[in-house]
Amino acid sequence: KNLKKIQPNINMAKSWGGWAAILGSNYEAIALYRISLGIMLLIELVSRFQYLHPFYSDAGTLPLNLLLPKSDSLYKAVCIHCYSGSMIYLQLLLSIQVVLAVMLVVGYKTKLASIASWILYLSLTLRNTWLNFILDRYFHYLLFYSMFLPLDGAHAIDAKKYKYDHRKTFISPGTIALKVLITWLYWDAGYGKYSDPLQGWTLNAKPLPALDTYVRHTVAARIMYGLLGPSGLRLMTPTVVYAEMFCAPVALLGSLVGSKRIVYATIIGMCSIHIGIAFTMRNTVLLSSVACVAWCIFLPSGVGTDVGFSSESKHDKRVKNQQHGASTWAKRHGLSTLIIATFACGSVWFEMFSDQCNQSHKHIWSTLLHNRWNVFVGAEEYVTWEIAPGQLADGSIVDVWSKSDQVNWNMPGAGAPCTSTARAGRWRSYPYLAELEGEDGEVLWSYLCRQWDEENRVHEAGNEGRKLLKFNFFMLQADVKPNMGFSATRKRLIHSHDCLSNTNFVEKDDGNVTFDFAKGEEL
Repeated sequence: KNLKKIQPNINMAKSWGGWAAILGSNYEAIALYRISLGIMLLIELVSRFQYLHPFYSDAGTLPLNLLLPKSDSLYKAVCIHCYSGSMIYLQLLLSIQVVLAVMLVVGYKTKLASIASWILYLSLTLRNTWLNFILDRYFHYLLFYSMFLPLDGAHAIDAKKYKYDHRKTFISPGTIALKVLITWLYWDAGYGKYSDPLQGWTLNAKPLPALDTYVRHTVAARIMYGLLGPSGLRLMTPTVVYAEMFCAPVALLGSLVGSKRIVYATIIGMCSIHIGIAFTMRNTVLLSSVACVAWCIFLPSGVGTDVGFSSESKHDKRVKNQQHGASTWAKRHGLSTLIIATFACGSVWFEMFSDQCNQSHKHIWSTLLHNRWNVFVGAEEYVTWEIAPGQLADGSIVDVWSKSDQVNWNMPGAGAPCTSTARAGRWRSYPYLAELEGEDGEVLWSYLCRQWDEENRVHEAGNEGRKLLKFNFFMLQADVKPNMGFSATRKRLIHSHDCLSNTNFVEKDDGNVTFDFAKGEEL
């Protein structure tokens, strides 16, 4: 249906094409970018309220008294969320971020909204870098380059003060940098798969191709597996690599020759891949959606009319933009060019020349300048999930991790990691912090004790028996086998924690034993 809408307008804006189309964009494309990015940001920020207490407050797993001594002065200045660990302060900051996201969506004071949104999102990420996923990297870069785009040029509250043709292609440092970013992003992701030493993304991958190991996580994935079968997934696997590596160059080529068909086909193709990822892998819906947002910058002139977003008659009433010479362009965009060039050079320095100290989380550079996108590089060799059997004061055994009265050692769902089922979202990072020791480890694992007690109201009369005394945290694994199969489950004890003690990380030699709460016997 959408393709039919596009078809009558393929030959519109005949002037579109050439180097201007490669390096530039148009106001309607930028408007779609702004609105969709604002909506995705709004969804992400609203979801963050549930994580403020466990991951950002002083009552959570990383209080400021543990974070700040490990951070330098620049880190402390940039991280506005590090100024206080109180819930009221954090809720206020996050509420401001939500308001700024709404301003982006409706197109009100967009320059202020984009700058403030980027600064506060960087600050939020720095407050707890344990939670820094590739989704945050997307938001970080898309918000940064949005500061250099005319976000209020079309379909915005502030757009009425401008008079020009929204279909007109323009070039700015922001459009150039954003297209370079998307080109690099997909090339890096595709080349990472192409150069996988185990050749998991090749036609001859052994024992299983990458898609065969990833497409197991949801009902939609199992349906897809049933339709395509192992041989179909094997044939499809290498196409992902080349699609990622060459999608942006093809879109740029289509822009150069003025072919909307090529550009639209490329954008629809890549967004289809991301939608497929969202349906077949858990916890990837928002990531896939944000990845599609980035492609708005490639949309050709007249996209609003092509997809029914705006009418032709409305454009006819607009006044054409004035032409600007090279010297005028340099004056208008000189500062933007300098900032973007400095930022880009900083990323090159970080990836190629910085030392291990500068790459550590005590500095802001690993969050500010990291620009690598090579995720899902190899085939998934095994799936993991976690359980935490714990003993209550009344003697009963529960699973602290899933907050369940039953301890289930079986693989959850369709082979998806337990961090995607029992505790999704930002909780996925928790099991990978097992190496923390001393006070850091004590605070991290004690939080599970405090959380259980608070949610079960153990301090109220009649609930004393629900108090958590101690727990074991296990990571379980199962190898990925052909035909949707998995090996026998292996378990590994990550941590044993006594909730009544604050010296779990002090070495002792007192003959105490570790208790297997699942089996009810001493190890």
